[in-house]
Amino acid sequence: MQASSDLSLITLLIDASIPVQVVMLVLLGISVLSWTYIFSKRAALKRANEQTRRFEDDFWAGGDLSVLQQAVATRRAEHGALARIFDAGMTEFVKARRNSGGGGDAMLDGPRRAMRATYQREMDSLESHLNFLASAGSVSPYIGLLGTVWGIMHAFIGLSSMQQATLSAVAPGIAEALIATAIGLFAAIPAVVAYNRYTNEIDRLSIRFDSFIDEFLNILQRQVR
Repeated sequence: MQASSDLSLITLLIDASIPVQVVMLVLLGISVLSWTYIFSKRAALKRANEQTRRFEDDFWAGGDLSVLQQAVATRRAEHGALARIFDAGMTEFVKARRNSGGGGDAMLDGPRRAMRATYQREMDSLESHLNFLASAGSVSPYIGLLGTVWGIMHAFIGLSSMQQATLSAVAPGIAEALIATAIGLFAAIPAVVAYNRYTNEIDRLSIRFDSFIDEFLNILQRQVR
């Protein structure tokens, strides 16, 4: 019963050597940050998808684009990324029309550049914190492995001072070492899964944004002919 008590998780964490404890704390911090970004990014992408769908429904409903643009301009944050891309292009198109001095293609240069610039800003916002998840997924196992190597090394160094090596003597050191590996995997696996899933969702949004820009430019081109 004593051996079971000595090998309990809490006891192993408390009795672990200082370097292994530092490794565990670093991994715990990475895990907490990863889960924070996982939940916040999940909410952000869900909101972005809903806003994009609502704006596409409004846009393709066939109403007056000027009225839609005014509605978007008054509440940009609520309408989402695609609406802000549309607002940037429509604003530049109205300016170009007002100061029209060139041909149709020249009038579309401003809207195209404005939408591309806004598109890039929106994509940068959607992709924020993904680099951290990628780094956490790739680095955490190695940090855990560092704790494992140190723990095993510490356990065998302790054995060198004993006349008779027994399993009960080496077990705690090896167990604390393996805990470091487990924590590293616990930090890495959710980060990798979330990174892959969210990257795929962002890629799909990017394709929708790109398609909208091309279709909207075609609509504007018909209006200047």
